[in-house]
Amino acid sequence: MSLPPSEIPQGAIRFNTDSHKLEFYAQGEWWIMSTDTPNLAQSGEKTPGARGLTGGGNAPSVTAEILFWSISSLSNGADFGDLTVARGYTGGVSSRTRAVWGGGHTPASKDEIDFVTIASTGDATDFGDLQSTRLHMAAAGNQTRGIFAGGEQGPSDVDIIDYITIAATGNSIDFGDLPSAREAPAGASSPTRMVMAGGFTPSVLSDIEFITIATLGNSQTFGDLTRTTGGASGGSNATRGLFAGGNPGPNSNIDILLLTSFGNSIDFGELTVSRRYAGCATSSTRATWVGGLNPSVEDRMDYVEIATEGNAVDFGDLNNTMAALTGSGCSNAHGGL
Repeated sequence: MSLPPSEIPQGAIRFNTDSHKLEFYAQGEWWIMSTDTPNLAQSGEKTPGARGLTGGGNAPSVTAEILFWSISSLSNGADFGDLTVARGYTGGVSSRTRAVWGGGHTPASKDEIDFVTIASTGDATDFGDLQSTRLHMAAAGNQTRGIFAGGEQGPSDVDIIDYITIAATGNSIDFGDLPSAREAPAGASSPTRMVMAGGFTPSVLSDIEFITIATLGNSQTFGDLTRTTGGASGGSNATRGLFAGGNPGPNSNIDILLLTSFGNSIDFGELTVSRRYAGCATSSTRATWVGGLNPSVEDRMDYVEIATEGNAVDFGDLNNTMAALTGSGCSNAHGGL
């Protein structure tokens, strides 16, 4: 149970399961502990906590805006900075320190990859390029690798899976292939495994595929969603993957699966409203979904506690209505870390 700030004693110490760092409480804030210096004046970097971010989108026209919010406390979204190029339907991957967005559309499909440092607001910097221009990808990864799977390239869907090393700028590298070309699958990951769920071929799919993040190769069968859907939004903690909304509909369903065990997803609950193309960002305990289409562009933010099945509840509002966020959600505390 969390204490209100007024009841937290000065000098209290905690282990932050989102940032994986020891922190101490002083001057009304949590600070990251340092072994280099003995006191607050010299040590201590204010902890950013669990931050969710999205890069680009349609608001309703294509935008470069990067939005962020604190996953651990109910709040509204805020401006972080801008991508190098305005675009929607990017794929977002992240480590504990860096968020990276690849591809998207302007409306032409793009191959740019941008990155930001999550703890510091500001504009994105060029990272490299995808193997090919595309949008509507599944994107996820772990602390080391970010994976981009499937997507749409012009009028055609692709089966490409490629990856980047998040800490090192450069172009993406071939990883393997999906069993068939598809756009708008949803992605989620544990520290060792990524799953890709649903999508359009153009038929609507319920398939769930997986890869082992450390091992290059083609995806393999994992199971099926409870429904056929494309344009859903995926996220995870270390063991549970969640997929919400999407087409046809749009719908409000939230599915859950165990990332550690092959099999089908089961029902978790529902979003506050039906929508597609929302963004999703997670911490070790909480999943947030932001924006989307219903059929108008939304600014709403929903959340669930990942350990407890049930319907989503209101989290806050974005500072702008935003859609085309599918796959663009990042955080410094998601299940792949």
